[in-house]
Amino acid sequence: MQTVRQATIADLPFIRQVMNHNILHSTALYDYQPKTEAEINQWFTDKLHGNWPVIIAEQKGTPTGFATYGTFRFKDGFKPTVEHSVYVDEGQHGKGVGRILLSHLIDLCRSEGYHCMVGCIDADNAGSIAFHKKFGFTEAGVLKEVAYKFDKWLDLLFMQLLLEE
Repeated sequence: MQTVRQATIADLPFIRQVMNHNILHSTALYDYQPKTEAEINQWFTDKLHGNWPVIIAEQKGTPTGFATYGTFRFKDGFKPTVEHSVYVDEGQHGKGVGRILLSHLIDLCRSEGYHCMVGCIDADNAGSIAFHKKFGFTEAGVLKEVAYKFDKWLDLLFMQLLLEE
């Protein structure tokens, strides 16, 4: 059974491994270079200082995925909106890990009083798009050819969920 908890420093090697796999093998992250230990440590420190959650899904004490949210844009008027990320370990896809993580993030956002969650998804990532639609996210617009990776231009799809029930 999957459980969810707050991430700790001990989870950073797992988070780094999952992030780096996605950097090297997917368009889920538009970075080119794998993250170093120092970069992941700084990322985690920044999340903690910003009071942003980083959560871990685990099964029998073994991490299976992680998720977080944070600032969408840096202008004051955007403070009620957050941008989220959900990443599942390669060997755990299709086992409900992402569902548990995103459900938990949505609950956290509602309890914190946020109005809107935004997901920025590669427009060719049909799996992530369908996954988000199951939670009520709607397509809010596409930015054409805003990124370049793996020798091709990438379109970025914005999806949003209004949190007020």
